Amino acid sequence: MTDNGDFTRSTEGYSKITIDNAAKAKLMLEKYYQQVIEQTIDREKRRREEEKRIESELYSNDRKSRLLAQYGTKESDYLRLRRTKLDISDFQTVKVIGKGAFGEVRLVQKRDSGKIYAMKTLRKSEMLKRDQLSHVQAERDILADSESPWVVQLFFSFQDETYLYLVMEYLPGGDMMTMLIKYDIFPEDFARFYMAECVMAIESVHQLGFIHSTDIKPDNLLVDREGHVKLSDFGLSTGLHKRYDYSKLQETPKKTVQNNLTVSKQDTIASWKKSRRQLAYSTVGTPDYIAPEVFMQKGYGKECDWWSLGAILFECLAGYPPFCSDSPHETYKRILSWKSELEFPSDIHISSDAEDLIRKLLCDADNRLGRQSVSDIKDHPFFKGIDWDNLRNQKPPFVPELTSLTDTRYFPTDELEDVPQDLTTNHLTENLKSSTLIRRRDLAFVGYTYKRFDMMTRRGGL
Repeated sequence: MTDNGDFTRSTEGYSKITIDNAAKAKLMLEKYYQQVIEQTIDREKRRREEEKRIESELYSNDRKSRLLAQYGTKESDYLRLRRTKLDISDFQTVKVIGKGAFGEVRLVQKRDSGKIYAMKTLRKSEMLKRDQLSHVQAERDILADSESPWVVQLFFSFQDETYLYLVMEYLPGGDMMTMLIKYDIFPEDFARFYMAECVMAIESVHQLGFIHSTDIKPDNLLVDREGHVKLSDFGLSTGLHKRYDYSKLQETPKKTVQNNLTVSKQDTIASWKKSRRQLAYSTVGTPDYIAPEVFMQKGYGKECDWWSLGAILFECLAGYPPFCSDSPHETYKRILSWKSELEFPSDIHISSDAEDLIRKLLCDADNRLGRQSVSDIKDHPFFKGIDWDNLRNQKPPFVPELTSLTDTRYFPTDELEDVPQDLTTNHLTENLKSSTLIRRRDLAFVGYTYKRFDMMTRRGGL
């Protein structure tokens, strides 16, 4: 017993399994009671809002009572359905529509309701090995918290021993990378519309208190069935990993970088365009859109996302990112030397307003447009004529032509034939090396499960 009368007990003498189980139980209890408190607060908030809404209507007292009773039934259904466990057997794969460093994206159909979703699967072992736990939780939290029309909607998240699953809305228009591969260069009016929608999407993420930081790029800008853009993939499939020592890149002489890039710039651009899809699928990813302060690892804020916007706008108008190179390593170095490396093509017309906006986004973080307020970007002359309040009600330049709910024509599915169509096959072949690894996975992902309230209580929702 200690001097203050407290009893202490050492973990010596307990097995590793016992210690792990105790840690898991502690985390589960903490998470459970945290969720109970949050759900109680949310439920009370919903009840007050519903009562206020009903009272504001010119209904009879009898009808108000019926509506309140119906709402009570809806809440009871939600509590009951929350206890329903989902697993992979509840979904049938229609087609694999994408892949990343840690898993795949599948078009799936829920067996009991027939509803269509996009399901993202992530291998737990890769998440742990590549130190991606914080990113995993951040993505889940952003998607769960967001009610924004500019962010892809999450309906369910669940897990098993091997995988994490995110069940999201299916956006059948593909992504902006596919559009850029097809059209190479956008007319400036098209680029203006899409960049305005990107501004709204990035702003909505910032309002949730998150920074995208490494994954705002064309392949993470998805297109819905009406042709509008939604932001997805919050720091998981590709991007910044601990592959290089970024601090050493600052010591590379600028002369060396310039000599490597001026031998044949056109060949470099052509090589980049040829390999862009493979880079998106790889564990290395493409750093073309990442701000230099992210590489420097000296702290950064939301302004890093506006750098990414500038890089995407440059690509939309020029046909390639501003610092593309033959390898990710060379791209890192070019971005760090952006003051001497940022060049606009002489053979492509880019308006003075567009160039001015790009230069005010691809600059030092302290001087970057959007650092103080997103209004600084919205008020830029390049966006003159944009009706920000009604942007989502306008007709986009491109509207997908779809023949069914499961149409995947805007996804490069021919390149994904090597990915197993049956998720259970992955389960059987996944190498679960030891029970210790399984326990570590269980501990790392406690509290990952999620079910959206309106989806759970909607007629036929589950």
